[in-house]
Amino acid sequence: MKTSKTVSHIAKIVKYTIVDEVRHKSFVVMFVISAICVFIIRGCYGGNYMVNGQYLDSGTVIRALSKVTFYMIGVGVMVIAALLSMQLFRRDRNEGMLSSVLSKPIARWQYVAGKAIGLWLLSGLFMFILHGIVCLITSISLKLFMPEYLVASLLCSVNLLFVVIAVLLLSLLMPDIVAFLSVLGIGIVGFVADGIAAASHSQIAQAMMPQSDPLLQPELTWWKVVYHVWPKLSGVQQMASSLIESESFHGFSTIYPLINVLLYCLILGALLFKRFRNEDIV
Repeated sequence: MKTSKTVSHIAKIVKYTIVDEVRHKSFVVMFVISAICVFIIRGCYGGNYMVNGQYLDSGTVIRALSKVTFYMIGVGVMVIAALLSMQLFRRDRNEGMLSSVLSKPIARWQYVAGKAIGLWLLSGLFMFILHGIVCLITSISLKLFMPEYLVASLLCSVNLLFVVIAVLLLSLLMPDIVAFLSVLGIGIVGFVADGIAAASHSQIAQAMMPQSDPLLQPELTWWKVVYHVWPKLSGVQQMASSLIESESFHGFSTIYPLINVLLYCLILGALLFKRFRNEDIV
């Protein structure tokens, strides 16, 4: 009985959060603009592209562009999720919604859980629809239905959960814009680090770097520790995009980014509940 009431309270807050965000014109405008941009990219599918003096076939071009579009949507919706999250608590406090909700027999952790889940589901649905449009356009162009896009979109939603929880937590500790920029910086540093790591392992980079005795090289450096501990948002994106090309997973290193981000979600979620428990409700 107590469990059912808890679920009911959280579900009501989730529903209110989604309805409250959707009714804002800014959200509708962002969704419409994003959908239009996705349809505009469709015009690139019919172009002629040359690599190393050879024209690429239409199938290769469509798959490559759709994969890039998939990646861009994932990154863009993470930014939108951060924007939606950074003012959530302050807006509810200023409008009196926070004190109104907590004056009822609703625990603080239920309120926080409902808000976080609501924003996560809304941003996840946003991303899923945009990815669905890309899937539809690509399937029509290739005359082949590709459900891998939709599965990959669901996998990318883990990144959205991290962004929502991280911004909500930081918004309690610092100004809203600083919380937004901090999470944005975490994502940018992760993407750049993954890019540098990928480039350093390329054949060109290996040929340019001086060869040294591997026995003299330290196996564990501070850079490697920071790189592997840092939130692997880019790694989850790459893991999801690999599903589009039906690439197989090779060992623990492939699924590590997903485990990494999920662990961060659990840790930051626990810190969020603990911090909000001591928050003053005005």
